[in-house]
Amino acid sequence: MEEAEKGEVFERNTKPWLDSHPGETSDAAGVFTDDIILEILSRLPARSVHRFKCVSVPGRDLITDPANRKKLPQALAGFLYMSFRSVHHHHFASVSGGAAPFDPSVPYLQPNKYKDMEQVDACNGLLLYRGCTKNLPPWDWKEDDCRFVVCNPATGSWVELPPQPQLQEPVKGRSRVAGLAFDPTVSSHFHVLRFEEADSSSVTGVSIYSSRTGAWSHRDRAMAEEVTLSYSTRCIFAGGVLYLMGSLQSTNNDHVLLAVDMAGKVWKTISVPYPRRFAMIGSSQGCLHYAIASVSDNNNILVSKIELWCLKDCDSKEWVLKHTASIDKIMGMTMKNYRVIGIHPDCNTIFLVPCGGHTLLPYDMQHQKVGCILNLEKNSTQRFLPYVPLFSESLADANGR
Repeated sequence: MEEAEKGEVFERNTKPWLDSHPGETSDAAGVFTDDIILEILSRLPARSVHRFKCVSVPGRDLITDPANRKKLPQALAGFLYMSFRSVHHHHFASVSGGAAPFDPSVPYLQPNKYKDMEQVDACNGLLLYRGCTKNLPPWDWKEDDCRFVVCNPATGSWVELPPQPQLQEPVKGRSRVAGLAFDPTVSSHFHVLRFEEADSSSVTGVSIYSSRTGAWSHRDRAMAEEVTLSYSTRCIFAGGVLYLMGSLQSTNNDHVLLAVDMAGKVWKTISVPYPRRFAMIGSSQGCLHYAIASVSDNNNILVSKIELWCLKDCDSKEWVLKHTASIDKIMGMTMKNYRVIGIHPDCNTIFLVPCGGHTLLPYDMQHQKVGCILNLEKNSTQRFLPYVPLFSESLADANGR
């Protein structure tokens, strides 16, 4: 049974007693104490928890209590993204209809030290930034002038990572792609992986920062295949493995999924559906998902559609097609082409941005419905980072407030 189904079963079974006597919490507590309910809710997907708030006043109060909030999974709040005018400007697109849950410019991250900061990655409530100490455009940033910073904006805690040790030949190369790996259900510690590339652009190895050790380590590429990473790729952490999109040089640059474990010892390439087309990966319902726009010929009529696939596990490398949806109707209404920029962490909703446009459009793949369209800032970058609040006080090695 999928997580979403478990949530629906719980809602059906608990709604009668909350609904029938919403004021008689003491009687209900005789059957289900608050501790038992919280324990059950903590094991459900965030979407079910937030739907449960609508069942009754006692249920809402139980979930929104600050003392309980830390124990429960949180829903997607929105997407972080940037625009660029001389320096990076940081924005937040709220999918809940409310205001941004924090100042997206995160002003507490040493503003006197960093002249500019760029958003790099987000993972389970933590954010990864790269800060530059000099007034330079991003394309002129040098390694010696930059530092990585990991923060939890829900609590205001942050940690600046130490500089990476300089690599020696022949492993020395450039680095464009970095990712954050963090699972609060497993540990309060996190990893940052920064991939090194040779002059030919193929991956040669990875530098790994562990908050447990407080130090960087290096691992050479542990596979024979040569993979070139896409600069626009997002790193996705799921099931203890970091995934990112690349191109396999031995197959005329077909797209593949590159998977690396947190020790940098296990490297795998995974074939993907439609290896010649651009796709978006994301973590949803505990599994890696893959959304791709494709065009099919239906009786000589070109039909635009989006497919949502799920990777069963890293070992089997098997993909399962979950949903297919036509976007011809959406394209017909707006006269624009769309690209997928994100996948909802708790349900089968994808997020679309029109090419050359400035709106964010949620699309429920399962029910074929368009959600509330959000306006975006002009001159936005291509990267959108999903943000789910984490109210845990602990951030391993935090040296900020």
